[in-house]
Amino acid sequence: MEQRATEAHVTTEGARPASHPAGPAVDPRTRKVAAKKPKRRRGIAVNDPVGDMLTRLRNAIGARHDTVDIPTSRLKTEIARILKAEGYVAGVEPSGQNIVVRLKYSGKISALTGIDRVSRPGRRVYATRDELPRVLGGLGTSIVSTSAGVMSGRQARRKGLGGEILANVW
Repeated sequence: MEQRATEAHVTTEGARPASHPAGPAVDPRTRKVAAKKPKRRRGIAVNDPVGDMLTRLRNAIGARHDTVDIPTSRLKTEIARILKAEGYVAGVEPSGQNIVVRLKYSGKISALTGIDRVSRPGRRVYATRDELPRVLGGLGTSIVSTSAGVMSGRQARRKGLGGEILANVW
């Protein structure tokens, strides 16, 4: 006594058979799925934000751009402020979620000729107040993160502070 039903004869309650004049069969178990939201465009995930900032500056100088947009953070804002105070960039302006750094040129030559990341996420470099480096015999600047904030190597030496050497600039 085996009963078999074919698909043509099986209908569920509330559904119309395929031959119904109002249209094709609709399965009541199906749900409407909302349209997907458009993905928000976010920045690229960066493991070393300070290194990314220095690379953006290096690339902009090589391409002779007037300004550079850098995603903002407190540390990057302080580094940009030091670069302005030391005379390597013309201006620093916050612009929403970015910092706009105006580069400084004398003719075709940039005021910022070299920039080097010293302390990296994989290898932190610390120095006491007596070990703070002199970049190019005093012609360059080191950027140091101390317990009193981010400052140039000269300021850290004057205040008698050591800390993490973030970058050297010349």
